[in-house]
Amino acid sequence: MSRRAFAVTALSTLVAGGAVAGAALAGAEPSGPNGADGADGKGRRATRELRGMWLATVTNRDWPSAPGLSVTQQRAELIAHLDTAVSRRLNAVFLQVRPAADALWPSPYEPWSQVLTGTQGRDPGWDPLGTAVTEAHARGLELHAWFNPYRVANNADPTKLIASHPARRHPEWVVPYGGKLYYNPGLPEVRGFVQDAMLDAVAKYDIDGVHWDDYFYPYPVAGQTFDDDAEYAQYGGDFPDRASWRRDNIDRLVSETAARIKAVRPGADFGISPFGVWRNAATDPLGSDTRAGVQTYDDLYADTRKWVRENWIDYICPQLYWSAHPLDQQVPANYAVLLPWWAEVARGSGTRLYIGEALYKAGDPAQPAEWQDPAELSRHLTLAKEYPEVRGHVFFAAKEVKVDKIGAMARVVADHYQLPVRAPR
Repeated sequence: MSRRAFAVTALSTLVAGGAVAGAALAGAEPSGPNGADGADGKGRRATRELRGMWLATVTNRDWPSAPGLSVTQQRAELIAHLDTAVSRRLNAVFLQVRPAADALWPSPYEPWSQVLTGTQGRDPGWDPLGTAVTEAHARGLELHAWFNPYRVANNADPTKLIASHPARRHPEWVVPYGGKLYYNPGLPEVRGFVQDAMLDAVAKYDIDGVHWDDYFYPYPVAGQTFDDDAEYAQYGGDFPDRASWRRDNIDRLVSETAARIKAVRPGADFGISPFGVWRNAATDPLGSDTRAGVQTYDDLYADTRKWVRENWIDYICPQLYWSAHPLDQQVPANYAVLLPWWAEVARGSGTRLYIGEALYKAGDPAQPAEWQDPAELSRHLTLAKEYPEVRGHVFFAAKEVKVDKIGAMARVVADHYQLPVRAPR
């Protein structure tokens, strides 16, 4: 039996409550030629959609719950998150395996992450990524390895890094900015190194995808300058301005990584989850009718629209972390505005569109009234069904999928995820 076939069989037996039998699952999601959406011969539309959750490890956000837990505790917590995903009828988990120039697998390039033991470089005594892949597949879940390309540390003191860390062996690669440390995207040797570090995991593990989030050049910090003067002077001569050169640096990272993934593991997806606003319409007529304070094209030097239109990536998952309520003068962006904008960007391209959903806002007392309504996220999915370009949703993040403070995730499951399905391929 193939891994995919085994995964489907496993999923039918693991869904909470035993609500779905294997035969029902098979009938719910036949596939057409080459694994595309099709019909089952009885006129029913085959359904394939991504239903994912992010499992963040940076600062121990979701997992492990604290550094320094025993191997048994860490493994049990990880498996509990996977079981929660199954119980919510999700089909993909995006596990953060390189949160900050470190690794959650035995890497020859970078040290073990401190989120595991509390000490960077200390062997945790097991292989979290290898275990996650095996256990996810046994449950019918896809496991996407989530990497952060350029973040080195959430502090600005390089002496806090282990002495053998590449950032200490190559201090010329590192730029302090906003109280943190970053690798410099303007250096070709940095671009090559971070690709090598990530591709090590791609080569070693049967992962279903390589995933990046929204961090490229760092988010702007008022009054501070990202110092890449020397690199711009050396490499930027063919560009009209520094911004164009920086965007080319990120374009190269994306296109080169895409090609290397396909060479190493052709069946793995490559996807990116950017901040939800490419450019405001006031800046660019191709932009969205938003007033966002950050625009990925201008501030992070990430031309996310181009990556979709050029088919450099298999999917894009913009973080549409706003409500769908009508805009007012105080709201810089709106889900109901950005959703059709991204659908139009993806239309006719070979890039699948998934939507990042702000589950973490549901029930947070610091959020506006609309986020206190358990039905807010369910309305998002209802609205998304009007756009065939939308092929799924990913929820931030695993801790909230589990706790589900006001039942927003349960409402999504009840309204939209009555049956398990496979992810698009």
